[in-house]
Amino acid sequence: MPRGSLPDDYRRHVTAALAALNVRNLVLSIHDPSFPSAPGEDLGRGSPYSEGGMGFLEFARELGFNGIQLGPQGQTSEDNASPYDGTLFSRNVLNVALASLTHEESWGGLLRLERVQALVSARPGGEGRVKHRYAFRAQNEALEDAWEAFQYKRLQAAPGSAVAWLSEHFDTFRREHQEWMERDALYDVLCTEHGRPYWKEWPSEWDRRLWSPRSGEEAAFTKRRQVLLTKYAGQVEAYAFRQFLVHSQHAALRERTAAWGLNLFGDLQIGYSPRDAWTYQGLFLGSYLMGAPPSRTNPEGQPWNYPVLDPAQYHGPPDAAGPYPGVRQPGPALWFMSSRVNKMLSEYDGLRIDHPHGLVCPWVYRSGELNALRAVQSGARLFSSPDLSDHPELARWAIVAPEQLERSVPRYADGWVRELSQEQVRRYSALFDAIIAAANAHGRKVSDLLCEVLSTMPHPLQRVMEQYGLGRFRVTQKADLANPRDVYRSENAVPQDWIMVGNHDTKPIWALAERWRKEGEARAHADYLAWRLHPEAEGREDFTRRLLEEPGMLVQAKFADLFASRAENVMVFFADLLGMKETYNAPGTVSEENWSLRVPNGYRREYGEKLGSDGALNLPKALALALRAGGEAARARHGQLIAALERLAAELQRG
Repeated sequence: MPRGSLPDDYRRHVTAALAALNVRNLVLSIHDPSFPSAPGEDLGRGSPYSEGGMGFLEFARELGFNGIQLGPQGQTSEDNASPYDGTLFSRNVLNVALASLTHEESWGGLLRLERVQALVSARPGGEGRVKHRYAFRAQNEALEDAWEAFQYKRLQAAPGSAVAWLSEHFDTFRREHQEWMERDALYDVLCTEHGRPYWKEWPSEWDRRLWSPRSGEEAAFTKRRQVLLTKYAGQVEAYAFRQFLVHSQHAALRERTAAWGLNLFGDLQIGYSPRDAWTYQGLFLGSYLMGAPPSRTNPEGQPWNYPVLDPAQYHGPPDAAGPYPGVRQPGPALWFMSSRVNKMLSEYDGLRIDHPHGLVCPWVYRSGELNALRAVQSGARLFSSPDLSDHPELARWAIVAPEQLERSVPRYADGWVRELSQEQVRRYSALFDAIIAAANAHGRKVSDLLCEVLSTMPHPLQRVMEQYGLGRFRVTQKADLANPRDVYRSENAVPQDWIMVGNHDTKPIWALAERWRKEGEARAHADYLAWRLHPEAEGREDFTRRLLEEPGMLVQAKFADLFASRAENVMVFFADLLGMKETYNAPGTVSEENWSLRVPNGYRREYGEKLGSDGALNLPKALALALRAGGEAARARHGQLIAALERLAAELQRG
């Protein structure tokens, strides 16, 4: 760090403290655009594959993190920067590190350095926020230049040269990923051909259903696809080349993070991009969409506008001729899920499962309603609605019987389904089973899967997760301090849970602490944290006073509360680590500010300065507080380690 490097024994003591506290994973969460950039490479958007991105990952490892949680890495559009609306198979080519393409020895000098510098110089001012639209356009211009250069250079490439190596590996990549790349590439082609950026607006019904022919239409649709692939062969190949670049850079990142001892976690998003909704529309229910029901987090609910997989396509008919007569084989929907997860697990060490209730008991609402918010508020659970008068269509998919429902609570309540047999749990678990099977096939442990369960935990989801020993998220800034049984309180965490003060959808803890002080709520938080971290009554009031009077101490104690819990997995969002107060995403809103917060390029200096005023996460301090929370026995057992951590914490503050 700019105020001096970390002490030589920093990593050793932090690692020992994590082990003493039974913390298996300490993971930093950050989405791709939020990464900082190095001088000469900043187009207004970060990338984990850039020099600046790699430097930040190394910084995280220096601090003691052993994992990185990335967001969804699918392709986003120019007018929608949300990573949760990105593509499922194609990677986001905005992540391609352009500066590296100027290197002759590794990328054959596919871009001129002057070209990259010109694009960087034209970037709109200010580095604190992503400049998505500019980055989108500038990146596409540069990648078009790189493609033209590659086409020219590979015709003249000498054997053994960088370009010859690239050409060989590009051809291999195209063969291995041909199926999904051709589908995704044709979407762009047809958007251009029809002059409409959204497939439902295309005038040609055939093209709107290009991958979803009806019975008897297969031959004609196959011919149409072949005509398009022949006519636009150059564009399809160019699309594949961009995917080759970004996939290659991701593979290089994994090699480096593995050498650092950093695990990479991907994000298995619940939603679909318009491209995927078009490509795989034959797998979805046409009359219903998936959304978020009313909940503690979103009292009004959210109409996500995401398609929902057709349960009729989970399984095929019983196999009469195969090795297991009478056993139903996986159908198209399960094969699709398996393909998604298998690709992701070949690219990551673990997965965050986004809104897992959407896989087990999705909340659905009728498509085509003019008032989508009202529609989602009067929606229902796909598999838990056997006799609803306003959704009679859902009865065919019901797994539960009417007598298994608790009618005294709203249908979106966690307790709407009262009880389940093991056979019913198995039916609810169909998509989850495909994920678990893929994890096993890739040598992953179940504990490498993170379930983003927040305030919605319907009984079917609880039973499915229990059968695999999966934990939930505990977001402690949301804890109800008046309710001892509240799910977000740290003392209710179990070892398999993932615990955090906040995530990408919450306000940074530093901004919240300021609000608590202004609104007179700080005392309640200080009392709770003192009870958690100072088990003896004697001296607790003095500790409470420290939390209220010493700048930053309340937030450091909030972090300590994570490590003092029974959860073996701690996650920290980048803004909370760095002491930032700006919000990354405000759920349920559409704004240019959403998804745009970035790590400042001078993060090492700023982090060091904030440590001086206790305004950023001081990990040794939080760990020392957590070890002290174990009581007299723990302090006796770990006395030397606590002293070492407190010394490190003081050194960091002094700089």
